[in-house]
Amino acid sequence: MGFGSSGESVIVVMDADRNRGKVDALNWALNNVVRPKDTVIVLGVLCDCCKKSSCFPFDIGIGVTAIWERLDFSSQGEKSLKLLEEEITKKKEEYQHTLEPYHRQCKRNEVKLEMKLVAGFSPKVVTVEEAQNNNTRWIVLDSHLKKDRFCIYSQVGCNIAVLKHNDVATIMPSLAPEGSGSSVMSEKPHKEDGNAAKEDKVPGSSPPIPSWYPLSWQPGFPREFTHAELESITNGFPNEDIIFENENLKVYQGILLKAPVFVKCFSGDHERFRAELKVYNRVRHRNILNLIGYCRMDDSMFLLSDYPCQGSLDKHLRCDELAKNLSWKIRWDIALGIGGCLRYLHEECLYGPLLHLAVTSGHIFLSRSFSALLTNFSLAKWLEDDDDAFEKTSSMEGSIKHTTLMGNERFSIDVYAYGLLLLELITGQKSFGFDTREGQNMVDWALPLLENRYLSQLMDPRLICSGDTKEVCYMGSAALLCLKNRSGPWPCMSEVVALVQGDRFTMSQW
Repeated sequence: MGFGSSGESVIVVMDADRNRGKVDALNWALNNVVRPKDTVIVLGVLCDCCKKSSCFPFDIGIGVTAIWERLDFSSQGEKSLKLLEEEITKKKEEYQHTLEPYHRQCKRNEVKLEMKLVAGFSPKVVTVEEAQNNNTRWIVLDSHLKKDRFCIYSQVGCNIAVLKHNDVATIMPSLAPEGSGSSVMSEKPHKEDGNAAKEDKVPGSSPPIPSWYPLSWQPGFPREFTHAELESITNGFPNEDIIFENENLKVYQGILLKAPVFVKCFSGDHERFRAELKVYNRVRHRNILNLIGYCRMDDSMFLLSDYPCQGSLDKHLRCDELAKNLSWKIRWDIALGIGGCLRYLHEECLYGPLLHLAVTSGHIFLSRSFSALLTNFSLAKWLEDDDDAFEKTSSMEGSIKHTTLMGNERFSIDVYAYGLLLLELITGQKSFGFDTREGQNMVDWALPLLENRYLSQLMDPRLICSGDTKEVCYMGSAALLCLKNRSGPWPCMSEVVALVQGDRFTMSQW
């Protein structure tokens, strides 16, 4: 019949480990957003059966396309491999039985149905890849995958529906501009108890799509928000949207003008709120996670900021698959971005020098294009406010006592921390609190190799060396300058950044 050839695709993503044959998300998609000529791609993601990589192709049957899955059999042995194959066979038979009636129904309605089982990938990675490879109009996530919705939403140009319960879904309208190739549906979304969910909107009546600039850089921001606005942005502050929590702080994910945002809630810690708000009101740099707005109430204070969709640098370096995406060029760009940001805080900020005091890979987030953004100014100090605050020992250095506040000594905590960050970018390993196989502290192990230019022994083995390692040489020189024991003055960030840039004159001076 040739149906599906001229239509668009609707991707339905299900946690194949938990659903056990339930296809509520598929039912919702077929009843609400699928049209004749469409292709429905059902992704059954096996999240628990394996974690690493190799190739294992298979076909699920019923004339349905299958895709490769990434597995690692090298350390599992024949017994584990057999168990894995049995699990996959069982899952294929389960979906074969469950989807056969849907296959016939789709055929009658001129809809093409494809089923793809995927193992060894995170659901958000494979969903984004599948959406980018197809002319996708909708993505429908089952309720088990709602934690991935913000990351997926920020990287695709289509509508997203997240199944909740009783055939109710939360709608996240497309981020793509009109006419960009990702069409927008006009159907009215399902409602719960007669009222639309907070994110549910009729696509096409929503606010204008923002530009690719962060919200914090656009006219009208930062501004003060009402608590009612925050309720709408966070969909009611649900516990499942909390991405960080300690005694007096909770950080939520939310959506504002179709853009993902962080909402930081301070409970009873008004001094910390005021300190961070003061910093965000004064600093403005393209490598700082800038402020969108704030909200002040009697019991709680809130700060809103952009949400870099790739997550933290630490997360990428700790995960083998994600670390491979951080090429040497990208890592060098990250080093330059954060270095330039610290130079701005120390030397160029209009309101005087500011120390960050918490420069770590966990406080650096990556945008869609892997631009680095420095976050968490909860410990930051203005030198003009409190010089005595820096007469202490850095928890990261452990060995450098700040007994004087003369010259660049003031900035030694940030400079040393930046050196640790460079070491992490080069090695891919944690530079603080990490022991090598030889039982040495990471810095003690790395310094002699840096001094003798044995970079090949330091470079992250997960990356394939292209032969041109000048960026690594630049980062190594700067890391050595920041970390080596010294009796003389500390370098300033301008000098450190010049080394990262490969400035030969600066190299000769140190």
